[in-house]
Amino acid sequence: MPPFRVLITRRLPIELDELEAIASVEVWQERQPPPYEWLLEKVKTIDGLLCLLTDPINRPLIEAGTSLKVISQMAVGCDNIDIPAATVRKIPVGHTPGVLTDATADLTWALVMAAARRVVEGDRFTRSGQWKTWEPDLLLGPNVSGATLGIVGMGRIGQAVAQRAKGFDMRILYHSRTRCHLELEQSLGVECVSFDRLLQESDFITIHTPLSEDTHHLFGDAQFEQMKSSAILINTARGPIIDPDALYRALSQGEIAGAALDVTEPEPIPMDSPLLTLDNLIITPHIGSASVQTRRKMAKMAIANLTAGLNGRFLPHCINLEVYSAH
Repeated sequence: MPPFRVLITRRLPIELDELEAIASVEVWQERQPPPYEWLLEKVKTIDGLLCLLTDPINRPLIEAGTSLKVISQMAVGCDNIDIPAATVRKIPVGHTPGVLTDATADLTWALVMAAARRVVEGDRFTRSGQWKTWEPDLLLGPNVSGATLGIVGMGRIGQAVAQRAKGFDMRILYHSRTRCHLELEQSLGVECVSFDRLLQESDFITIHTPLSEDTHHLFGDAQFEQMKSSAILINTARGPIIDPDALYRALSQGEIAGAALDVTEPEPIPMDSPLLTLDNLIITPHIGSASVQTRRKMAKMAIANLTAGLNGRFLPHCINLEVYSAH
């Protein structure tokens, strides 16, 4: 009988042989997240938990896990986990940084192009039987080449998006909590500007900043009023960075031309959301990291964090390193 008991809150795109050699593994098999009450009951009997962003790993749940040795999240961010509560219990929390940069930047660029050239609208138009002939003014959109791109957050993903924008001869502005080194600015061909200036001058704005108290609803009515009426907003970061009610007003009233979201508030987006009635909005189901190679790497990293924690070793990628200094 394996010495450890592990719960994984969703099916993973890799085999679990390595983990099953040391642990009795239960995997939630449904596509939807497990109910909180079920998770709360299960955590009472497990040594390790591998979870996703959609699982609320709050203080009561962590305190209920009296045998819990490690929490491993298959994501970069850990907004759903009460990190201080885990740290108090000396439970290391693992995550999967550094592997989804290119996949997320690729999707960001796909959304830029799809929104600019109205690809989703064109597909719907064709499938509905409305395409009868070539028309000079049908589904016109802005050029991407030569336009001004504003990047909010110049971390790894923001930098990767800037690299892609260079190939389209774009003027690239950015605003970030920390300014890049001048050498990096020069190599990327980017200019650091104030947030207000970025809003006012950008044809496309793409969001790559973490979610925090400072960035919650960073984009609201006041920000949309500053943007060009021809501007297009892209969000592949976190849904709550944009106020959804303000976005609906901006899109429906023509304050901005369009938007494309891979993340929403709440998530998944409710089917009665007025945003779903808009033709000038694209929404994808949080698939920024959804390349085969990236998701497999993330799953392997999550398993490596989990097995290290079960065996009392340092996690390869730990978000609360203070649990080790406290020992």
